[in-house]
Amino acid sequence: MQTENLSQRTAETLRAQILEEKKYRPGEKLPNENELAESLGISRTTLREAIRTLASEGLLEVRRGRGTFVAGELDRVAAESVNMQELVRMQVTLRDLYEARMIFEPQAAALACKRATDEEIERILALGAECQRQLQIDPRGKNRIASESAFHGAIIKAAHNDFLSQFMPTLTQTIEQTFALNYNLDVIAEDAYKDHILIMDFLKKRDARGVKSAVTVHLHHAVQHEQISFEEL
Repeated sequence: MQTENLSQRTAETLRAQILEEKKYRPGEKLPNENELAESLGISRTTLREAIRTLASEGLLEVRRGRGTFVAGELDRVAAESVNMQELVRMQVTLRDLYEARMIFEPQAAALACKRATDEEIERILALGAECQRQLQIDPRGKNRIASESAFHGAIIKAAHNDFLSQFMPTLTQTIEQTFALNYNLDVIAEDAYKDHILIMDFLKKRDARGVKSAVTVHLHHAVQHEQISFEEL
């Protein structure tokens, strides 16, 4: 793990030297392996891993028998590199947000089944129906985002636990970040529509175990379609 982190830091250093410091120009050959590794204070193995990373991004070109060169179309590569880094950052943020939701939200839904008043259940079902309506009108629209937050938020509030209510910003941020990533939204919406039916049905029956499972499945569907991975869960 330490070697992997060092190679990543080395890749970041070289990337900055090329894109920001302009130390190496488009089409220019990098110093030989021994010289470059020594100047960076790393082993040749670590350097090779870093070069492999930058080559996969299109920033470097490894020409057998000739050496390693900075890509010619640097502006395009730089833009793509920044976009890729932003995508990775968003996925990491989403992974952490969904991980948090999986810890507290299924249990909150189970508590809502036991603690919610009849009026609260009716309000949750009404918000769920509106969410379903917005899913059919425009699964990518702002109203759909707002209705999704309102539906899930009402369930958390109905758990009547002040500490759980503090996680409301996490819920909202997850939904907004999912839409910002703009990946597989139509597929996520299709599964969400089906999942909401189960969640509302279990809430109506006050089936705590059933709603806990339904919320867990709902979150797993979103994670799967966003191609987010956390193996420990």
